[in-house]
Amino acid sequence: MDQVPGSPQDPQGASGLPGCYRHPDRETGISCTRCERPICPECMISASVGFQCPECVREGSGTGHAPAANQPRTVAGGAVTADPRLVTKILVGMNLALFLVQLTVGDRFTDQYYLLGQAFVPELGSFGGVAEGQWYRLVTAMFLHGSIMHIAFNMLSLWWIGGPLEAALGRVRYIALYLASGIAGSALTYLLDEQNQPSLGASGAIFGLFGATAILMRRLNYDMRPVIALLAINLLITAFWPNIAWQAHVGGLVGGVIVGYAMVHAPRERRSLIQFGSCALVLLAAVVMVVVRTGQLT
Repeated sequence: MDQVPGSPQDPQGASGLPGCYRHPDRETGISCTRCERPICPECMISASVGFQCPECVREGSGTGHAPAANQPRTVAGGAVTADPRLVTKILVGMNLALFLVQLTVGDRFTDQYYLLGQAFVPELGSFGGVAEGQWYRLVTAMFLHGSIMHIAFNMLSLWWIGGPLEAALGRVRYIALYLASGIAGSALTYLLDEQNQPSLGASGAIFGLFGATAILMRRLNYDMRPVIALLAINLLITAFWPNIAWQAHVGGLVGGVIVGYAMVHAPRERRSLIQFGSCALVLLAAVVMVVVRTGQLT
C-alpha cells in the first residue's frame, strides 16, 4: 500500500538508506527536489533540476505551460504508466507462446526462423540463411529458444532485469533498447560465427538490458555490486559453457551500454534526438556488419 503523502517519518532500510515514500520496501538515495521525500526510479519524474515525485508534479500543474509539460515522466523522459511492466509481460508472453509453437510444430518451424549464416537446411530442402536474403532471421531468432532450461533462464532474467528498467525508461525507450540490443547481438553473431552454425535465443537483448541497468544504477548512485556480480557470472557462463553464442551476448551488451548511456544521460533539451539517435547508430553498425558478412558469403 502506498504511504500517505506528507508522512512525518520516512521508512528506513537495513542499509541506512530511506525507503521510497510510495514504495517503502525500495531503498533509494534520491529525493524529490520540491518536497524532499525519498523516491525510487519508478516514482522519479525528471524535472528542470533533479527529479520530482508524482504528487509534486500534479500540484505543479496549471502553471500556464502546455499540458505535456506537466505530464509525469520517468528518469529517461518516458511517460509514466499505470502498469510499468506491461511491455516486459508482453515480451515474456511472446517468447513463451513461440516456444510452445516450436514444441508443437517441431524443427520445420524453428529451422525457418533461427539465425543462420548460409547453409543447406534439410528440413526445408533448400539453402537458407541471412546471406540468402532471409534478413528476418536476425530478428526472429531473438524470440526462439532451444530447450526448457534455455527459455526458463532467459525469461527469469528478462523479468528480473526488464521490469524495473521498463519503469525507469518508459515503454517506447525500453522497446527501442531491447530491439537494438538484440539485433546488435544477432549481427555480431552473423559476422563472426560459422556460416552453418544455427543460433537462437533472447540472450543478446537481455545482455543489453544488463548493460543499460548498470548505466542507470551508476547514474542514480545505487550500489552496483549486485548487477556487476550477476553480469560477471553470466559472462563466465558465456565463456566456458559449450554451445553458447558468445557473439550475441557481447554484441547485445555493447549495444545496451551505448543506448542505455544515451537514455539516462541525454540533456533534456535534446533528449529524444540523442536517445533515438543512439538506437539508430547501433542499428547502423548492425547493418554494416550484416552487409560485410553477406559480401563474404556471396
